[in-house]
Amino acid sequence: SLPPPLYEGAALRFHMQLIILKCCMQEYTAQLNIKYQIKGGQIKSETYPIKDRETLHFFRDYYKDIQPNPRNYSLIVTGLNTAFRIGDLLKLQWQDVCSVDGILQKYISIAEQKTGKKRTVPINAVLRQTLDTYRALCSETAPQDYLFPSTRCKTHPLSRSQAYRIVRKAAESCGISEHVDCHSLRKTFGYYAWKQGTPPAMLMDLYNHSSYQITKRYLGIGQDERDQVYLQINL
Repeated sequence: SLPPPLYEGAALRFHMQLIILKCCMQEYTAQLNIKYQIKGGQIKSETYPIKDRETLHFFRDYYKDIQPNPRNYSLIVTGLNTAFRIGDLLKLQWQDVCSVDGILQKYISIAEQKTGKKRTVPINAVLRQTLDTYRALCSETAPQDYLFPSTRCKTHPLSRSQAYRIVRKAAESCGISEHVDCHSLRKTFGYYAWKQGTPPAMLMDLYNHSSYQITKRYLGIGQDERDQVYLQINL
């Protein structure tokens, strides 16, 4: 004779509900892992570029117009215009941007902490004006002084947590709903470069990325960008 069924009646319905719940939880977890990156046992939310230009200007100028702070303003402008990783940005010293006579150089050259690769970035007009003004406002600076020193100890650079709070405060004050942090400065550079026609292959090279998939994720291409492609093609 056949063995008795494992579940009957209410027990069977309860068992089926558990299976459905398990499937739903697996799907939810899969979606969650797309939205969040798991690093060092902690959940770190995905960061986004600031896509709206007007919002970007409000964000960039927060420490210039709303809560004036030349160091914080220069930090954000430098991050947006060089696309340096925050670790490299915070390690910058005045000798990295100025010649011996104190004049701003044409380029900033660094060895990336993460990759060890050399990266040379030209100082564009916006960044040049910002750094010139910032240096004029600073008290006497030595070549080995950090560009963005800690408030508590001038011989140390800003910490990552301090930089994070600086960026987050500006973002929240501008009403930005997406998760924006220090890495968003780097991603925002790529987004606007791409929108201005820079080929993805060139961006991959500028970022020193090992794969195109990483660069593609940086650009934060969403439905709005896809819609614009269709709406601008009128054949």
